Amino acid sequence: MIKQLNEKQKVLARIPSVDELLKSPEGCRWLSAFPRKVVIQAIRTALEAERVSLLAGQTADIVSEALTDSIDAWIKKLSSCSLVPLINATGIVLHTNLGRAALSEKALENIVKAGTGYSNLEYDLETGKRGKRHVHTKRLLRQITGAEDALIVNNNAAAVLLCLNTMAKGREVVVSRGELVEIGGSFRVPDVMTASSAVLREVGTTNKTHLHDYEHALHENTGLIMKVHQSNYQIKGFTSEVSIDELVMLGRKHDIPVMYDLGSGCLVDFKPYGIYTEPTVQEVIKSGVDLVSFSGDKLLGGPQGGIIVGKQKYIERIQKNPLARAVRVDKLAIAAFEATLMEYMDEECAKEAIPVLKMLFQPAEAIKKRSQKLAAALRKATEAADIRVVREMSKAGGGSLPEAEFETFAVQVRPGGISVNELEGRLRKGSPPVIARIREDALLLDARTVREQEIKDLVRRVAASLKAD
Repeated sequence: MIKQLNEKQKVLARIPSVDELLKSPEGCRWLSAFPRKVVIQAIRTALEAERVSLLAGQTADIVSEALTDSIDAWIKKLSSCSLVPLINATGIVLHTNLGRAALSEKALENIVKAGTGYSNLEYDLETGKRGKRHVHTKRLLRQITGAEDALIVNNNAAAVLLCLNTMAKGREVVVSRGELVEIGGSFRVPDVMTASSAVLREVGTTNKTHLHDYEHALHENTGLIMKVHQSNYQIKGFTSEVSIDELVMLGRKHDIPVMYDLGSGCLVDFKPYGIYTEPTVQEVIKSGVDLVSFSGDKLLGGPQGGIIVGKQKYIERIQKNPLARAVRVDKLAIAAFEATLMEYMDEECAKEAIPVLKMLFQPAEAIKKRSQKLAAALRKATEAADIRVVREMSKAGGGSLPEAEFETFAVQVRPGGISVNELEGRLRKGSPPVIARIREDALLLDARTVREQEIKDLVRRVAASLKAD
């Protein structure tokens, strides 16, 4: 036992110290290229791994080249940002875990312009006095939606929270029981309502709510009538719901404001594409509703944000709420929103310029051609898998268009030397990461969400990942 301990101590003694490595030629190279704290952390991490390996008897000696490579790898990892771009080969256009909407070129250009230096974010160039950040997007939102006024906050949950707190703090909000939705991350409408200090008043049943259910619930302490669009699920069969037009008439009859939380929110008509479940913001505004809220990073195709449009008298009240400052958007989001909304001034151009719309509306034949190009390049780059183009169906994702399916084409990869799970893991952990889906022991690379400029990198990653150890 003592002899074994002595042997281990002799082995551990051969491990160089942090100071020795810092003074070595490699150390000088690392310090000249990276921050000292990063280099030291990388060295300590690599040395600790070496100690563990030696004590476990996995290696008998210190190989300086291997240790240097390990430190190099740790420096690269510690000095890199963890938020990285990746290739979305899932076919899901609004993948919440992958950042939802990809931004348009003009939106990205405007972000760079606004972020590079100073801007007139809250400065009125005409008067030389302090201005308001909301003016940059308000004009466009009013023009596009037909609303009297508009405001953008940091996400739609915040938009709902702010509206409820302003309009119905300590008062009841009447909502259909069938519209008490839960969105991503177990975030529920009733929870938002509680946080806003409004009082939930459920009416109707899960599958059926009638106009008289709402009317019987109204009294002197009712602050708001609220409708919630079922953007991430649908109830089918023996169902009934009250239209926004009917609720607006009811609200006017009893002098109670009406709000519609659209959730996804879109500014283009999906009906020509066979989708009848998603009303446009413009259609809802025409009903005379007082307030409408929706997301900016879903079907609209912009950055994360919660957009509130509606009657000016209510928007002005909401802007004066102290919570409005807590959930306001920054200059980069405003820059992206302004450029994205500018695209909607020409709807046909928006369908091409905004990535979300382009991916959703692209013809299946165009996706097929891109998948064929990808498959041909993969066959040329590797013989370690069976590769073929298959017809598939994809979803919008992001809690949008739950029942809509879009015809697509994917490259099916059946690896020969490794398992499909191993292939998926290698692609996910590489650079750039590739996120795909597995079905029936095959990896699917859906060409709907693979951009033309990503094909070269995707082929390189798949070919390298297919190599057996």
